[in-house]
Amino acid sequence: MLSDCIAPPKAASGDRRFRDLLGEAAWSSLPGAVKRRFGKRLKGGASVVYQGRVTDMRLNPAGWLLAQLARTIGAPLPYDRTCLHQPAVVSVTEDIAGDGQFWLRQYGRAAGFPQVIHSSKRFSGPTGIEEYIGAGVGIALRVNAGRDGLTFTSDHYFLQLLNWRLRLPRWLRPGALTITHRDLGSARFLFSLSLKSRVLGELVHQDAIFHDSEDTYNG
Repeated sequence: MLSDCIAPPKAASGDRRFRDLLGEAAWSSLPGAVKRRFGKRLKGGASVVYQGRVTDMRLNPAGWLLAQLARTIGAPLPYDRTCLHQPAVVSVTEDIAGDGQFWLRQYGRAAGFPQVIHSSKRFSGPTGIEEYIGAGVGIALRVNAGRDGLTFTSDHYFLQLLNWRLRLPRWLRPGALTITHRDLGSARFLFSLSLKSRVLGELVHQDAIFHDSEDTYNG
């Protein structure tokens, strides 16, 4: 279920950032529940929390190795297959200083502490939205609307240190990243992450289904 852990729902206001990225026609085609989730701007550092469960988790050998190596920059990829069927939590917090959003994803494991993935989405750059994952590494994203949700795809990867920015060449890119938010109805949605390489195939795939109790009251 969903709860505003710092401030009540009335702390949220309209947010046009995703709407402006997509354009009016594409935005209007989205289900009402998706527009509510991505059209909400939290004030004063408030957070919104979604709870769910991992329903699919795949890593091929190259993906497992990449996920382990990526732990040196903050573990932006799920790296433990035992998160399958474990609880998952996503929280979104407004980044007041950076005019963006902090995303924190927590995935339970069969043993030990949960894996915590944190990133920052900023509405800037050549594509209009970028995700920073740690150690100066970022991904420029493209957003597209479908009949049941949104798809985020990687346009390019980059390294940024202060005012210096380097766009990574194709041979240094880990693969094509696709993140899907698909409304399932009944106040539920699917969050899906897929990283694919032309040479090594599907490196990482993870699905999780989350519950949006606020939509029960609004829908």
